[in-house]
Amino acid sequence: MRVVECKNDCVLLNRSTLFELLHKLRTFAIQTEKSRIDFDSDEALTASDFINLTGITKANFTDLYTYIKDLVRNTPARSTKTSLGIYLFKMKSGISNKVLSTVFNITKSSIRRAVSSVRMALMQSFVPQNLGLSHISREQIIRNHTRPLAQTLFGDISNTQAILVLDGTYIYIQKSGNFQFQRRTFSIHKSRPLLKPMIVVSTTGYFITVLGPYFADYKNNDASILKHILHNNIEDIKNWVEENDIFIVDRGFRDSLELLEDLGIKAEMPCFMQKGQKQMTTQDANASRLVTKVRWVVESANGQIKRWKYMDHVLPTNQVPYIGDHVRIICAICNKYFPSLSPGNTDDEALATKMLYLSKQINNLKSRVEDENMEKRRVIWTEPDDCLINFPKLDETDLRNITCGSYQLKLASSYMQEHINGDCEMQVHKENDNLIRVRLQSRHVSSKQYLLWIEHDCVNVVAWYCKCRAGARVVGVCAHIAAVLWYLGYARHHPNVNFGIKNWGDFVQDAQCIPESVDSSDSEQSVVEE
Repeated sequence: MRVVECKNDCVLLNRSTLFELLHKLRTFAIQTEKSRIDFDSDEALTASDFINLTGITKANFTDLYTYIKDLVRNTPARSTKTSLGIYLFKMKSGISNKVLSTVFNITKSSIRRAVSSVRMALMQSFVPQNLGLSHISREQIIRNHTRPLAQTLFGDISNTQAILVLDGTYIYIQKSGNFQFQRRTFSIHKSRPLLKPMIVVSTTGYFITVLGPYFADYKNNDASILKHILHNNIEDIKNWVEENDIFIVDRGFRDSLELLEDLGIKAEMPCFMQKGQKQMTTQDANASRLVTKVRWVVESANGQIKRWKYMDHVLPTNQVPYIGDHVRIICAICNKYFPSLSPGNTDDEALATKMLYLSKQINNLKSRVEDENMEKRRVIWTEPDDCLINFPKLDETDLRNITCGSYQLKLASSYMQEHINGDCEMQVHKENDNLIRVRLQSRHVSSKQYLLWIEHDCVNVVAWYCKCRAGARVVGVCAHIAAVLWYLGYARHHPNVNFGIKNWGDFVQDAQCIPESVDSSDSEQSVVEE
């Protein structure tokens, strides 16, 4: 037993010392009686147990404990370490207090007090040191948490601009009996009640601050939230950012661009299609790809928050006052103990330079397709009779160089899974067998298909064009073109490559499958012999 340590061979005990010793023995016995999960003993849980239960390593748990050991007291039912373990276990698993009381063999009210006390202690001692604009300087963000790729794409030669990526995330809540609150928290976009914390990260995925949470009605869109933050100078943000700093945002921030410009802040946002357009121009598609190459990190950061299952559940309305605290604690833990989501690599600057060069190019194949009306002229296309043996072989590095990333390649096998059994319409040009045309099914809409064209020689892929929304770009390729390149240049030459995942629809009933009825006049039983 580690509560009592023997340091001398002979010890003199008076009445008060003996009483204190017996009290500690009794407390320890109560805490460990029928213990199911013990966070106090170093040997009770393995390293993998700590990660599975709390989301952090044993060393991280011990370090986090130092922040609250003087703020959360031991009780006869639970120690401070057990209280911390209960809180992290609840955040990691999303298990209810009722189940936690069974797991830890203590009452539900004690579980509730443990979660509350640890939350308040972490907000007081841990979060201010690891989250918020005051915990880190602008210079530290530039020096330690900015990818060279982002600085090359959007910064200047001085490399003195802070680049922040902003986006709102969603925390779903139950419907409220307070009708006004229900209206303010109902999101038309998601068709359910929720709250919106505003997440601000660096280009490496480091959480700079979390603001809010905000309502979810039309008055609290992303642009309105950003305006509120700037007008009210929350966390002294106006003094933290400087002129010519850069905000990477999505289209929902459109109405705040004028305010950012007035403050001297540059905003980088994906382009909008003009009214009546069905496809972005090559220039707009290229510019949008530069933004998404950096902006994806905030989506990944939001996903990191939701990996703590409590944040991914539909929370009861009585937890609304504490949602902001829980999100901040999780983000602070990610900053302190987790590696960067996007640390970058030595090829960042070269890739950024390549993307900048490509963004100024035009799509010559698009012009040719439109000028020669290749979309509607079916007579110039024929089925390939040689399995496209002259299509260049590509390795994974070649594919990443063409796509300028990996996201499209992750979708490739699922796209081709739907077409490898003969459903894919693949044709070659009658006068130029180095030009192919492919028709692919949309992954979102059953009634929509996309035509794409790829020009190649025996060694390289020369040009590409797809009719999808972003298919005209030359900075990388869309997912449809990536799927065809992946299959023709790589997958078909590697027999062990898997195509997508199992279709679990085989285990689900389809109401459209109804046997055809037989007309009674066609039945033999209706025939009367003469």
